[in-house]
Order: sequence, then C-alpha cells, then structure tokens
Amino acid sequence: MDLVSVPKSVWQQAEKRAVLLRPLAARYEAPSHLVRAAARDLRISERWAYTLIGRLREENGALTALLPRVGRGAPRKTRIAGDREVIISQVIEDRYLKLQKERPSEIVKTVQAECRKAGVSPPSEATIRRRIGRIDRGVASRLRENDPNTKPIVGATPIPDYPLDVVQIDHTPVDVILVDPFERLPIGRPYLTVAIDVMSRMIAGFHLSLDPPSATSVGLCLTHVALDKMSWMAARGITGVEWPIAGKPKKLGVDNGGEFHSQAFERGCAQHGIEIDWRPPSQPQFGGIVERVIGTLMQRVHRLPGATFSSTAQRGTYDSEGRACLTLEELERWLTIAICKDYHQSGHRGLEGASPLARLEEGLQALKRNGYGIAAPRDMRSYLIDFLPVLRRTLQRDGFTVDHIRYFSNALKPWISSRDTRVMGPLILRRDPRDLSRIYVLDPLDNSWLEVPYRTLSRPSITLWEHRAARRRAQEHSAATVDEDAIFSAFEEMQQIERNAARLSRSARRRRSRPELDRQVPSASEWQAADPARLPQDPLNGPPQPFTDIEEW
Repeated sequence: MDLVSVPKSVWQQAEKRAVLLRPLAARYEAPSHLVRAAARDLRISERWAYTLIGRLREENGALTALLPRVGRGAPRKTRIAGDREVIISQVIEDRYLKLQKERPSEIVKTVQAECRKAGVSPPSEATIRRRIGRIDRGVASRLRENDPNTKPIVGATPIPDYPLDVVQIDHTPVDVILVDPFERLPIGRPYLTVAIDVMSRMIAGFHLSLDPPSATSVGLCLTHVALDKMSWMAARGITGVEWPIAGKPKKLGVDNGGEFHSQAFERGCAQHGIEIDWRPPSQPQFGGIVERVIGTLMQRVHRLPGATFSSTAQRGTYDSEGRACLTLEELERWLTIAICKDYHQSGHRGLEGASPLARLEEGLQALKRNGYGIAAPRDMRSYLIDFLPVLRRTLQRDGFTVDHIRYFSNALKPWISSRDTRVMGPLILRRDPRDLSRIYVLDPLDNSWLEVPYRTLSRPSITLWEHRAARRRAQEHSAATVDEDAIFSAFEEMQQIERNAARLSRSARRRRSRPELDRQVPSASEWQAADPARLPQDPLNGPPQPFTDIEEW
C-alpha cells in the first residue's frame, strides 16, 4: 500500500477507526452491543462497522484495511459513501476546535480543498456550516480557549499487564572504542538502539551500528523485536541460550527525536497497529525504564577493554584507544550473551526481586489463560520494508535511477509500455541502506512490493555509506559528470587501496567495518517471523556469564 501518499485527513480518520475496531476484530465474535457503541462513536452505520471489522480480519489488522478502497475507474477516486463526512469531521477537529480559532469560512475552504485532493466531491458550504453548528458551544469554547480542564493529567509510566503491550525505545553511544576487523586498529564508538518490554523488563531487541541514530536504525530494531531470535543467534555462533520474547509491540514509548517523527516510522507503525506514545517534553519519568536499562548495560560495558567510561574524569589516565580490541561483530555477540545469560536471569528491584525471564513467563501464561497471544507480523519482509526510507522516482524506459545507479527488472516491462496513469507518475520506492544492490518498488496496481536489482547485475553490492564515499572520490578525481560507471570505478579503487594499505586512517577503517556487520543481517526476504506460541524454557544451569552481578532498580 502507498502509505506515504494517503491524504493526512483520510489517514488520521482511519487511525481513529482502528482504535475502536481493532479490538473487536481481534475477538472470535464481536459482541453486537460493542459494535453498536463503536459505530455510534465513529458516526457510521452499524452495517459499515461490521464491514470494516471484516476487512481488518482479512488483512491481519493492517490500518490500510480501513482506508477508502480505489475502484477500477480514475485513479485515487473513491466510491465509498461517507468519505466526505470523514474529511469534514477531521478538519473541524484539527482546525476549528484549536487555539487558532479558524473561522467557519476558512473551515469551508479547507474541507472542500481536502475533498478535491482525496478525489471526493466537495460538500456545499451550507452542509459544512450545519456540521459546525451541531458542536456543543461549551465544548468548543473550552477547546478553542485552551481551558486547562480539558488537558489530561499525566504521571509516571504505567505498568501494562502483558508482554509487548508497551515497549520503550532509545539510543545511546556505547562507551567503548571498537577496532576494525582487518588491522585491529581503533575506529571509534558505535551506537546502540535498544527496545525494552515495560511489563517484564526483558530487552526485546536491539540494533548496533557505527552510524548515528536514524529512522532506519529504529526500523531495524523493531524488526529485531519481532524476530524469532534463535536463528538470528545461530547465525552469530551463539548457542545454548534462550531469548524467548518476540512479536509486534502494541505501543512504543519514544522521545521526540527526529527519527521518531519520520514519515516512514509513523506510517509504518500505524500500518501495523503499533501506537506511538511520544514522551512529553521535560518529563523524563516517561522514559525512565529504558534509560535505566541503558545505564545498567553501560556499567557492564565499562569493564570491557577500550571502555571510554561516562566522562573524562571517570576515565582518568586510562588509554581507551590503546586498549581497544573488540570489533563491531564481537561487541554484538558480547551484548547478546550479556543480555541473555546475565541481565534476563538476574533479579530486579522494580520486579520485586523477580528476573525479567520469570516475569515474561508469567505474562505469557496469563495471555494463554485469557485466550490471547503476542501478535506477530504476517509478512516479515513487508514489515521491514515499511520502515525503510522512502524515495519517489518516475519510471523511465531503462528503469529507475537512484543516486546515479540504474535499476531494472523484466517485471517492469509491462509498466513501461502501459498507458495506465497509475504507473506514469512518481512511484514509491524504498531501499535498505545496508545493501543498495536492490530497491523495492510499490506496485500501484496491486499494492505489493516488487524487488528490482541493479540494471548491471555484475556490479558489487555496496552500502549507502560506501556509495557516498565513492561518489565523493569520483567528484574529486574527475572533472566530468559523475555517473554510475564513475562511482563503481571509484569504489573499486578504494577497495584496492585499502587492500594494499599497511595502515589505514581511522575513517577508512570505520568505513570498512560497516559492511562487515551489515552483511550478516538477513535481507528482507530472509527474515523469519516470530513464533507466538514459543514459551521460555528452564533457565540455563551454571553461573551467569559474563557477569555475576547486576544493578538493582
């Protein structure tokens, strides 16, 4: 589904419907009195509510099930009655019942403009003014005058009843200097994105990278949360441990960083039924759980060779670079073992002395008794793609061109020769920055993702960071226009120089280390969905490794 091109008003109305209808769709049989109540609150007919519930069941709760469906006629024009009502309600809520105090005449213009944008016949001015006139004057006055009585009371983070009901995500630079896997020379500090299950305090997933936090790192962390981690650990040579938490979170607690406000992140979460709970400014208690976990992990990291500690005063005369010896891959394995063998099995004061693993098992058993389970993405490939960066390109006779690289597939030939207006304009593309050898193109005809490789298949797979470095080198060494041949020629030159160099600069070593870990991560087609029925096994015998104590909080 073309998530990013759906009009904002239509998308927000679908989100409101999802809040009431998703719980009903999850039931084996939706009680009629609850359906009637939901229909009344949404201002739709009871029959239409049942139709939407059926669509949600068919599409595994995807938000796109609640969007207007496109007919076979002109593109982007809906034939569903009631869409005008959706737009009217949304504009009134977003613009009229706000501090800006927009006049009814301005609301009329906005509604009519939004209807035209969505391909819906705009209502008359009289119709819109009648809708405004039905609003209770007392309610409208309080909302438009910023009455403090209308503001919700906020407090600390509540503890949910079940695993993955609420997951907090945050980033941190890791307090250790890494070395490259070739000459074992320092390359700097990595970044860790970590997700923690609030109910059990289990670390639900993480992502380790040499690049600063971004929407992509958040998406990869969410994918790791949903992943059945046994095969992931086996690929890294980690055996004899359990990491039994996997699935799709219901709610994410995040701060207000730019990566958490990206369109890919927001619409990816909405599509998969994940509610976003942004932390209120100047109220750090809402992110306290994940921050304490990060603090606990960093205290363990301070024992590693090459640790930078939390400050220069704490580091003192310790030579962090001189003692560094871990690669990115080795740190990832170390973190996994520390999490599974130590952190998950140690008692926590916040859990009344219980371990995260024991609390998770309690939560899973409670879910089972109540006839529920942890939701898992139906298609892990689409789940990952929905969180990748979004691009828009027009299809040409030789395929797509993205950052001077051409992509083509025989599957594009019918589109190239077609006169269908849906494939003639800019199309939605996504790409994984860890592997530019393919892009994913949204098929506007059936809303599926088409994998399109390099046009020249002999080109090597490169990362986005390698591509940028090669492009800079090509620009520096050639006065001619930079094209695909120049970029890959520069990339090969850089590879050859690095192979022959006895000692590399820090930036070169850091660049070489990125793809080493990236290429261990499965591609979109290789991700395996979590098994919701998987329950934790007995804890491992023997002392926890690599630590014997843990901070209590």
